[in-house]
Amino acid sequence: MFDFDSLHTPYAAQRMTTYANNGMVATSQPLASQAGLDILKRGGNAIDAAIATAACLTVVEPTSNGIGGDAFALVWTNGELHGLNASGPSPASVSIDDVKALGHEEIPKYGFTPVTVPGAPSAWVELSEKFGKLPLSDVLAPAIRYAEEGFPLSPVLSFYWGRAYQQFKNVLQGDEFKYWFDTFAPNGRAPVAGEQWKSPDHASTLRLIAETKGEAFYRGELAEKIDAFSREYNGFLRKEDLAHYKPEWVEPISVNYKGYDVWEIPPNGQGLVALQALKMLRNDEFTSRDCPETLHKQIEAMKLAFADGERYITENKHMSVSVADLLSDQYTEQRRALITDEAREPEVGEPRGSGTVYLATADSEGNMVSFIQSNYMGFGSGLVVPGTGVSLQNRGHNFSLDPEHDNALAPNKKTYHTIIPGFLTQDDKAVGPFGVMGGFMQPQGHMQVIMNTIDFGLNPQAALDAPRWQWVKNKQIELEHHFLQNTAQVLARKGHDVKIPPFSGGFGRGQIIWKDQESGVLAGGTESRTDGSVAGW
Repeated sequence: MFDFDSLHTPYAAQRMTTYANNGMVATSQPLASQAGLDILKRGGNAIDAAIATAACLTVVEPTSNGIGGDAFALVWTNGELHGLNASGPSPASVSIDDVKALGHEEIPKYGFTPVTVPGAPSAWVELSEKFGKLPLSDVLAPAIRYAEEGFPLSPVLSFYWGRAYQQFKNVLQGDEFKYWFDTFAPNGRAPVAGEQWKSPDHASTLRLIAETKGEAFYRGELAEKIDAFSREYNGFLRKEDLAHYKPEWVEPISVNYKGYDVWEIPPNGQGLVALQALKMLRNDEFTSRDCPETLHKQIEAMKLAFADGERYITENKHMSVSVADLLSDQYTEQRRALITDEAREPEVGEPRGSGTVYLATADSEGNMVSFIQSNYMGFGSGLVVPGTGVSLQNRGHNFSLDPEHDNALAPNKKTYHTIIPGFLTQDDKAVGPFGVMGGFMQPQGHMQVIMNTIDFGLNPQAALDAPRWQWVKNKQIELEHHFLQNTAQVLARKGHDVKIPPFSGGFGRGQIIWKDQESGVLAGGTESRTDGSVAGW
């Protein structure tokens, strides 16, 4: 049983933990949170609320996700945890030689080359069909309304939108990118905070997805439009790739960390990185959260886990080592033994035997959902399919062009994926969903939020508000400016190359909902680094 009374808040939070009995939705956008809560009040369950919120976020936070992106979910229902992998594979016609023939030494960030099959719409349909209570048309109605009628931009959303516009204006060259500017900068600039923005094409696409239960997107008129756009600009994606795609139900993976089971989606997601780092530290005692010794061990464990993750994680069937090997007691103890009092370069072991939105929902029936959705790198590829409002993801950028690498590009293959939903249980009972979005910050955020909760007794809001660190590469780390200056100095003496960026946008954005097993009370925290919101009743 999770004891809320033991939790304390030592950090000056911009928000307080939110409590509710009947249901809760936590997201990075207040309008999306309210949309999910409205669905709960109409008789929908946590799964319906998650779908409604996810679809709404494609409209009210397009800087981070879209209909043309991927999604993953962990769903707790009837006392069991289910995993959904709705990440799409590379096109059937692509190959390493094809990409190199275009003059690329690595897969580019923008344009059609990194575009993979979008999985997000399939996730909404699959979740609705398997666990939902309300018709998909009812669940997507709030998103359709916001796309059709418009909404005023929130402050942090406006900042990222403006930054993306300035970047795209400088780097996107070619007629294929004009549709992005037509859609997201209709007045020749990015919209600003408080200004209304709407996308009728986006609304029409969502309506078609709702009415056809996704068929229009994968085997109908939307698939035809995607195919025609790709062919016009020599892309690899075809309507056959869309038609052959289906999301995959998977067995979640976990490690026990000090009496709690921490759950993640198995590869191709990078949740394995968070689990491996936590397992390395499961026998360590931590008395102070912000002291250099604690941070040093966390960082070194994360570096070792990332080294393995970046080498081995890809679609499960293409991995040269197994998840069980990477999480075995023997192997994680070997990795833990490499952590000394000095910073070291990350190194790969040899076991044998990366713009995203995250949301969490819960209802009075005991259902809980951990859901994450992304186009990658903000708006994704810079491509919007004409007449649809669909911005296509650039997830293929993570593939390697080294044919010997586990994550080497190949036809119909899923790449290393940065987005990861998390879930926490104790004694086979749900504590609740958690997640921290933000590219390769995500497993680092998962580790810090879980340790903030279990090792340091922080309530959900405090666990999110606490200052974060991030390993970047080699010995380079970044600390949020909230840490004491002395902490940075001690870490530097241990050999870390410490940077303190002036802006906290790179340290991830998270949501948490925990449930008290005796009272059933829900406790929610949301991200103070963005326009986060917890809606409860």
